[in-house]
Amino acid sequence: MVAQFLRLKLRLLANILRRSPMQIVGVILGLLYGIGLTIVVVTVLFALRIVDVELARSIVVTLGSVVVLGYLLVPLAFGVDDTLDPRKFALFGIPSARLANGLALAALIGVPSIAITIISFAQIVTWSRGVLPVFLAIVSAVVIAATCVLGARVTTALAALLLASRRARESTGLIALLTVVSLSPLVAVLASVDWGTDGEIVLARLADVLGWTPLGAAWASPADAAAGDVGAAFLKALIGLAFAGILWLAWRVLVAIMLVSPEREAQVRREPGLGWFGKMPASPAGAIAARSLTYWFRDSRYRISLVMIPIVPGLMIVPLYTAGVFWQDLALIPVPVMCLFLTWSIHNDVAYDNSAIWLHLASNTSGWADRFGRAVPALMLGVPLVIVGSPICAAIYGDWRVLPSLIGVGLCILLSGIGLSSIMSARFPYPAVRPGDGPFMQPQSSGTVAALAQSLSFFAIILISLPSVALGALGLLFGIGWHIASLIVGSTIGVIMFFLGLGLGSRIFERRGPELLAFTLQN
Repeated sequence: MVAQFLRLKLRLLANILRRSPMQIVGVILGLLYGIGLTIVVVTVLFALRIVDVELARSIVVTLGSVVVLGYLLVPLAFGVDDTLDPRKFALFGIPSARLANGLALAALIGVPSIAITIISFAQIVTWSRGVLPVFLAIVSAVVIAATCVLGARVTTALAALLLASRRARESTGLIALLTVVSLSPLVAVLASVDWGTDGEIVLARLADVLGWTPLGAAWASPADAAAGDVGAAFLKALIGLAFAGILWLAWRVLVAIMLVSPEREAQVRREPGLGWFGKMPASPAGAIAARSLTYWFRDSRYRISLVMIPIVPGLMIVPLYTAGVFWQDLALIPVPVMCLFLTWSIHNDVAYDNSAIWLHLASNTSGWADRFGRAVPALMLGVPLVIVGSPICAAIYGDWRVLPSLIGVGLCILLSGIGLSSIMSARFPYPAVRPGDGPFMQPQSSGTVAALAQSLSFFAIILISLPSVALGALGLLFGIGWHIASLIVGSTIGVIMFFLGLGLGSRIFERRGPELLAFTLQN
């Protein structure tokens, strides 16, 4: 039975080479990446053999814990195409225990499983500093490989059971993305550590904590034996064995459940009424605005951008505060930065329509209606953001005289960004994630065109807003008059660029309508 599962897994892997040439290239690149990363890690583990025990322990336990965590969380967060889903064997009458055994052993065949197996056995060389450390390193190698493979199987099974609908998978992926992004300030804090003098102490403290968790216990057991702490070494070996045993029991239970549980189907939710179409004016611009608002609040591709907009200022504030910037000065950052990323997020809006753009051409929709309708969501979110957020930031800053500058800079960035994005999305579209695809998928595209369009639109918004920003900076030095000038200049530039951008964008859209349709159909 086990041999049959192994042959099946090998046949499935061989069938990958029968796909399209581009898919084969992607598979080969992924394989080469996995091989290269494995070689680098194994080389590091070999090199740690001649390093001081405490330093080697800190490095191995910390990085090993991160690796185990990755094997546990990645399948649950983003889902995995499980070619050997236990439910596919429900009609074969195989006992759940035998099926669990066979699928677990078949899971050892694959690039991630082979990589972690090689890495786990490579750490035997690191701890070849005595009979007991070598013995525990061998035990730990088996435990680490089993923990990672079984952990990936368990979380893959949980993802298959819990994330039946595309909306559920997207929501979980979004949560995972937010978690990763939220940890970015921690990376900034770690980057501020003087690793030349304090780095070894910080790593040692992390290793001390992680070594007593299921994530790092198996990695820490031979390290403690090499350091002479035999009692802790055996206790951590038991923790690692217990965790692997729990994962094994969880896998067997999940296989038994999945054999008698049909695959869940996504529930179709029907909304009463016409939604935004019933709230917007009955005009071409109103219909396009309603469709854009529906996209923004229901399409995962837009929701990712909406969620990231308030997070970006935090990612900037933490490193700046760590670098010594006064915390009150940081209150001036959130509103302009959120306005910048809000307007920049629509610079490729036409490409997100995909083939739906034909509706605009077939109905002979004017370019102005298209451009203005797409700008409505950014206006509905951005104007309240500036009006409400600016007083809050001024209060945190502690000087109400900066309020005119905050409003002026915010409006300048918001309106100018919408105007520029109206031009860019019609003149320089580039391939985007297709409707219905996951928000983390990236289409094959010309990286040069995409990078050029993104950079040009981003820095053009900043450049146009510089006069208002400069006047606001002068206001911080010389008084309220400069703040009022920043408000007047910023508002004026913003309004001019808004209408100028919509006007030019509408002309470009009307002139390039057939080309835009051909572009979206090809991408």
